[in-house]
Amino acid sequence: MAQDPAQPTASHAADPAARGTPGAPALRPAVDIIAPAALPAADRLWLAERTAEAGAYLAPRSGGEVRIRIIADAAMAEAHERYSGVPGTTDVLTFDLAEGMAAQGEPFDVDILLCIDEASRQAAARGHAVRDELLLYAVHALLHCLGENDHDEHDAARMHAREDRTLSALGLGPVYAREPRA
Repeated sequence: MAQDPAQPTASHAADPAARGTPGAPALRPAVDIIAPAALPAADRLWLAERTAEAGAYLAPRSGGEVRIRIIADAAMAEAHERYSGVPGTTDVLTFDLAEGMAAQGEPFDVDILLCIDEASRQAAARGHAVRDELLLYAVHALLHCLGENDHDEHDAARMHAREDRTLSALGLGPVYAREPRA
């Protein structure tokens, strides 16, 4: 992969939308995280473990690799415009190198950019930890790899409900559905 600084480098419950053989052990994707020092090492490890659990929950027969780079607003805004043609920052960008094949049971192969500044803002507004918000973004990216999209209101609602089911299965409870605090 190019040396672009904005580019990433290299308990299972039954979700009715998950794929796999009932009773077969879930394959967890390997997760690597590159993060700024502002995100404590314990939170990076927690995020890697929970992302692997989410991958196994959502696609138990996939396994594969997930690479996450956590970046600030300026780098995310640059990447958002460069890769999506949209100015300004965003929460997550997904680069599915398997081109949707995880939805067919093939291994994940995905690079994910997560914006720590957006996660900090949303976590503060909703009253939960930044690492929970970052995990929400990672789950969102994995769902894109599994064919979900949020391009219209109906699809977004379905995708966000699946995010919250996944996070609940991992013991966090709903994160997206939490209302911002006044």
